[in-house]
Parts: sequence; C-alpha cells; structure tokens
Amino acid sequence: MPFKYLLIALLAFSSSAATAEKSKPKRTKDNENSTGSHFQKVDVAKIQIVRDEWGVPHIFGDQDHEVAYGLAWANAEDDFQTMQELLIAGQGRSGQIMGKEGAKRDFLLHVFDVRGIVDAKFQSVFSEEYKEYLDGYAQGLNAFAAHHPNEVMLHGVFPIQGKDLVYGNVFAACIVSGGHLEVANILKGEYDGGTTWLGSNAMAFNTNKTDDGSTILVINPHQPMEGPFSWYEAHLCSNEGMNILGGLFPGGPAVFLGTNENLGWAHTVNKLDLVDVFKLRMTEDKRREYYFDGEVYELERRLTFLKIRINSLLTLPIPKMTYWSKHGATIKSKDGEFYSVRLGANQRINTIEQIYRMNKASNFDEFYEALSMEAHPRYNVIYADKEGNIMYLNNGLVPIRNEDYNWAGVVRGDTSATLWTEFHPISERPQVINPNCGYVFNTNNTPFNATSQSENLNPMDYPAYFGFESGDNNRSTRLVQLLDEYEKVNIDDVKRIKFDVQLPDSSAFFCSTENFMQIDANCFPTVTESIEKMQGWDRHADKESEAAGMYLLTYHYIFSKLNLGTEAFIVGMDVDDELFIEAVAYAKEHLMEYFNTLDVTLGELQVHVRGDKEYGVNGFADVMAANYNMPYTNGRFKTFVADSYVQFAQWKDGELSIESLHPYGASSRPESAHYDDQMELYVNQQTKRMTLDRAEIFANAESIYHPQ
Repeated sequence: MPFKYLLIALLAFSSSAATAEKSKPKRTKDNENSTGSHFQKVDVAKIQIVRDEWGVPHIFGDQDHEVAYGLAWANAEDDFQTMQELLIAGQGRSGQIMGKEGAKRDFLLHVFDVRGIVDAKFQSVFSEEYKEYLDGYAQGLNAFAAHHPNEVMLHGVFPIQGKDLVYGNVFAACIVSGGHLEVANILKGEYDGGTTWLGSNAMAFNTNKTDDGSTILVINPHQPMEGPFSWYEAHLCSNEGMNILGGLFPGGPAVFLGTNENLGWAHTVNKLDLVDVFKLRMTEDKRREYYFDGEVYELERRLTFLKIRINSLLTLPIPKMTYWSKHGATIKSKDGEFYSVRLGANQRINTIEQIYRMNKASNFDEFYEALSMEAHPRYNVIYADKEGNIMYLNNGLVPIRNEDYNWAGVVRGDTSATLWTEFHPISERPQVINPNCGYVFNTNNTPFNATSQSENLNPMDYPAYFGFESGDNNRSTRLVQLLDEYEKVNIDDVKRIKFDVQLPDSSAFFCSTENFMQIDANCFPTVTESIEKMQGWDRHADKESEAAGMYLLTYHYIFSKLNLGTEAFIVGMDVDDELFIEAVAYAKEHLMEYFNTLDVTLGELQVHVRGDKEYGVNGFADVMAANYNMPYTNGRFKTFVADSYVQFAQWKDGELSIESLHPYGASSRPESAHYDDQMELYVNQQTKRMTLDRAEIFANAESIYHPQ
C-alpha cells in the first residue's frame, strides 16, 4: 500500500475510534453506581475528610469502602494528575498523552497481557469484601472527575471500575519486578538480564535493644520525590478495624507502608531474580512454530495498535505484534529469534488486596497471614508491633526452579524442565523473627546481614537462583558501626542514626580512591588547593562542608566520563590519577565560573527545590540520609531521589507515638499552602508529630468536610 493511502487509513482508524469512543452510551440503570457495578452507591454524608495543620488527610467512615471513597477524593484534591498516569497506563493509552515514551508503557501492558489476565481472574481471585472496597474507591475518583472535568487528562478514562485499579497495579508490579528491562534487552538484542531497584532504609528495635522498654519502627524509603512512585501521606480510619497512617503511591487504594494502633511495617527494595527469559527453538520451515518436549507448537499471535500522540491534533495507531508461548509473553528480537519472558507479577494479581489485609492486621499472626497470601511481587519487610515483635522478611515471587539449569542468563525454552509453575512459599523466604539482640534492619543490602552477626541467616540454606544481593553497601556498613556504639537505644538515638550523613571508613568507594588521597598535591600546582581540600575531607556529607561540595563535582565528572551509575558508590571504581586530576580541574573551573570562589559548601551546590523555594541540603548517595541529585541551574544540583518519606513509630507503655516527614508537603498543587510547607523541616532533618487519635485530630483540624 502506498504511504499516502496507509496514512489515510491510519487517520481514518484514529478518527473512527475516537468517534466510537465519544458515542458510547452512558450508564443509566438505576441499580448501577458510577462504576457500573452492583454495589450500593456510597453516601458521602457518612465520610469525613479532616485536614490537619500540615494538610494531611485523615479520612473517617463507618465502613472500609466509604474510607476508600474518601481517600480517592482527598488524593485527587492533592494530585489528580499523577493519579491518572497509572490509570491511563492500565488502560493502555499512555501513548495518547505522552507520545512515543507513553507508547512504551502501552506496549509492555500488551506484552504481559495485563488486561486479559486481570479480566480472566478478577471475579475469582478477589474477595467480595475487597471488590466493594475497590468499588468505593472507584466511585470516589469518578465523582471527583465528574466535578472537575477540566482536570481530566484524556477523554474516556472515566468512569472507571474497581478492575481499572487492578490493571494499573499489575502493570506497576511488572515494572517493579524488572520485566520491562528484559523486554528492552530482547528488543535491543542484549540478553544479559537486568534488575530494577531503588534504595531505602528500615529498622525495628524491641525491648532487648531499647533503654525504655519500647518498640521502635523506622520507615525510610528512598524513592523519587515526585511522580507516580512518590509518596502521598494519609490516615485511613473506619469502624471496621481500619486505623492506619502511612505512605502510598498516588492512586494507591490503601497504605503501602505505615503504622496502625497495633503494628507497622516498612519496605525496602531487594534484588531478587524475579524474571526469566527463555529462548525458543523454532522449526526451520515454519516461522512461528517452536519445539517443546519434542512436539511442535504454534505461537499465538497477538496484534495491537499503539495509539501515539503526534501533536495536539493527530494520534496515529501503530501496529505491533507480540506472541504467547507455553512460557508466556513472547517477543521477536531484531535478529529474528523468539524469546519468552516469564514472571510472577502478571500471575498473582491480588497484590493490592494483600496490602489491604496488611493494613487491617491487628497482631503479628494476622499480619503474617496477610503476607501468606504471597501476592506481593517483591520488597523486604521490616515489621514491629506493640507486643514487642520484630521481623525482617526478604519477600518476593521467586519461582521454584530446576537447579540443573543456570538461571542467571537466558534459559532453554524447548523443555518442560524449565517451565516453572509455582513460587517459593513465605516459609522458604529468608526471615528473622525476634532475634535476641533486639533489632533487625535492611538498607538494600544482603539479607544475610539483617541483625546481629551471631543471629544472621546462612546463605547456603537457599538456592543460588534467588539472586540475593552479594554483600553490604555503605549504609549497612555505617548502620552496623552506629549500632555497635549503643548498648541500648532510645528514640533520639534512632533519629540520629537514621539522619546520619557519614560515609564509613571501610567504604569500597573510598578504598577505590585511595591512590588519589595519597598523591602529593604540590605536584599539581594549578589544583593544589582543591586537592588538599578534598584530601582533608572527613567524609561527612554535611551541607556546611566545602570539601563535600568539591567531592560532589569531582565524582559527577568521573561518573560521566566512565558512564558509571550509583552502584559505583557500593562496589567502587577504577580511576587513574590522570582522570582524578582532570576531574579536580573541572571542579575548580566549575566553582570559579559559577561562584567565583573555591570556598563553596555542599549546601550551596546541592539544593532541595520546589516552586520558588530552594534550600541547601545534606547527604550523598548511599549515606543513611541518602541524596541523589541531577544538574539544576547556575551550576548547582537538585535532589530527586532521597528521603522520600520518613516515619518513626514508637510503642511505649501501651501508647503509640508517631512522627513523620515528607520532602515537600501534602499537596502537589502549587496554589496550595501545603505544596512546600514541610521543606524547611526536611532540610533540617526535623519531623512533625502525627496521631491516630480521632478526638485529637478533630480538635486540631484545619478543615473538616465531606467529599463533594
């Protein structure tokens, strides 16, 4: 077909699809609510949203699904745009708002058959109780969209159903598991595997380690501070046993990590091997037939049209073909080979119900029972409760694999010997419960350093294909050093540990720079002062440190030259003296160009920014108060991944106290007073007091209203 006729056909397809979408009849049945479900319409008069002095929403309702409605409304008031991103991704329409980049999301959704699998399993996998909860949330979001039509990003997204939330959640689980990296590797012709993980800290202490007999939990994820994987703080309270405060991603229907009256938990990202790639052995005469256990099978073809926004007037459907084999999602690489990608994230679709059950657990047994649903794709769990129980769990959907094969790379796809169908149950995952030393922790380090040395787990007790982290990082090394300084800790000690910005002396990163630290600065007269400043650094990433600022510029230059990632802070780097001197010269030139002096502190170089507010901030990559930055303006850098949410929970003498901190504020709307009102607390490493007590919340409310 000539190109001009193909273009006309594509335009006609796009136009007719849009017309059909706009002409869909609206639901009018009296027995249907705004989601088209059979559940009763939520009475908003039974829901109260109470905003505290920081703008954090405390949502009260008689029943759980009413609270879900209120959460959806409150979250939309604060960040409706980000909430829509995941919904649109789950509907396979990201390309219509984000162009080519969004179409990549739509392609992945199609590759892993997220919508098809969810449609097939939704009714049987989820409980009726939780379906009603999802429906309540969907009603709340639909109501907000109906009241604010100008904020809806794409026509036809609303009204949604509870199932739409599952689409987005399962899609996100595939990304969290690293499925997108393997797909990208196949399309590029690179098959070495990949991982995806960000940093976090978590700690729990009980009476064996605290000086006042209390139990303390520290929640401290290091995630992007804005966007779909940033944190939104909320308090959910019903008369059906829900009363929890914590963080969730925008559009999340429950608290992802946080604390209720009886218990709390934190997550950190682990490095488990959750995705496998299988190379299919194709027949010679049939392009889409493959061998499996000596028999020949035909690949199932799956055509989709990715709708890609070209400009404000034009959206083009681009055809893409994928396949499905006995191993699951299958893609043809650029060299003509076929590879299947298999993971648990699109098989266990009820992650969000597990999170809901964790929210409602009232003791250790109930929490462990929720974990035993075994639906969460990954993440370590650090747990604590008012009874003094603490736990570390290395959690994830790790398949039970045939150990006769090497699972570190591409695996044979022509035999059922490699076709796994089950996952290791929770009882077979590394876990430490109530160690005698009284503490557990994780900083994205090996699960075999999670408590005192004498009580740590043995890696030989687990199959190598789990893919565990091989060792410690700077944060875990520093944390162990700090804990060794205290026979017992109190809440103030724990805060000092969490907000520490010292790199350990044994850091692999600094060991790899030892040659530079020993050179004679006088041999390089043009940069003598800069070298001496850096050599005298105490490795404390304080915002008042000039040496830390110099080091920031130097390693940025080296990392750029050698194409290094933040992993270099953990494993070190190989840099010769010549490159070091070149990097120091760059740092000097940079400071003189932008500041006209070498006496520039880290806080002058590294800033925490939102709107028109800018503050100097502590921290380096892989210190306890970690800070990852990107180039900003006027020769400076701004943070983008750091302490994205902090919570300290303490149970003492039967009472619970909670302190928390958000990097910006409760709202992502620039016009809100709570858009940036926590920034000064944040850069000064201070917290705000929070509570689950209803009477106190109402007595000190900034506003109280129904979601309407």
